Amino acid sequence: MKAISYRRYGGPEVLEYGDHPEPKVGPDAVLVEVRAAAVNPVDWKCREGYLDGILDTVFPVIPGWDVAGVVVRPGASVTEFAAGDEVIGYVREDFLSRGTFAQYVAAPVRTLAHKPSSLAFAEAAGLPLVGLTAHQVLHRVLRVRPGETVLVHAAAGAVGSVAVQLARHLGARVIGAARASGQDHIRALGGEAVTYGDDLAAQVRALAPDGVDAAFDIIGGDLLRLTPGLLAPGGRLASIADAGVTELGGSYAFARADAADLTELAGLAEQGVLSVGVARTFPLERAADAFRFTEAGGAGGKVIVTTD
Repeated sequence: MKAISYRRYGGPEVLEYGDHPEPKVGPDAVLVEVRAAAVNPVDWKCREGYLDGILDTVFPVIPGWDVAGVVVRPGASVTEFAAGDEVIGYVREDFLSRGTFAQYVAAPVRTLAHKPSSLAFAEAAGLPLVGLTAHQVLHRVLRVRPGETVLVHAAAGAVGSVAVQLARHLGARVIGAARASGQDHIRALGGEAVTYGDDLAAQVRALAPDGVDAAFDIIGGDLLRLTPGLLAPGGRLASIADAGVTELGGSYAFARADAADLTELAGLAEQGVLSVGVARTFPLERAADAFRFTEAGGAGGKVIVTTD
């Protein structure tokens, strides 16, 4: 099969397009013919070696954790999926080697859900990682309840946009922080927009004088350190970008593969409650360009690699 891979850490220039063996399929996995795979920031961070301290690497590495495709062959014990089923998945193993930027991927059933029929493969491929991240932070970490006020940083970005939609679906009021270019997008999703700048704290306090009940950080650094001062008494804080959040009394979160969560997200997408925008698509052989485009920032939606 054709795939994109890298044999050493580095920039987009280390990515190679070429032949790889078709993956073996275990008894609790399915072979998926990949139709689309999304580029996420974690993909280039892995490629550059930033996660080397927590994830073993077996070179060559095929990058990618998000996928949308069609089941070709289920494993011997699989009853959840059959050949021909359209699926989405967050196919992350506990080491780096066998990713989704390939014509085929062997995916454990715990990483998969049926693809929403209302979404094209490119749109569906952008849902798993950002959707699971936002869903698990809002439900399991921040435990957002109806009527609460939630502050979402980078609310116009991929994870932030989904977080705004899900928090609104939970019945929360959402204050979304972003650059000036993202303000209209946040409002279109049902959030109240504030703009990054020296007066950010004053803008948030003007909307929530008593503080926000929960805050979802997607940036880290100085913005994270500013955020505890915007919380109401007993307010909760979570970050997916900066493990230093624990020193501020908050929680650090990293998306986990969960078939039930992914199925719920697929259902919300099917109902039109949840959408994921696609900024641009690239064919598999040009995956390095897709990485460059993503790393340049400001894509305004998911960047997708397609295999057809």
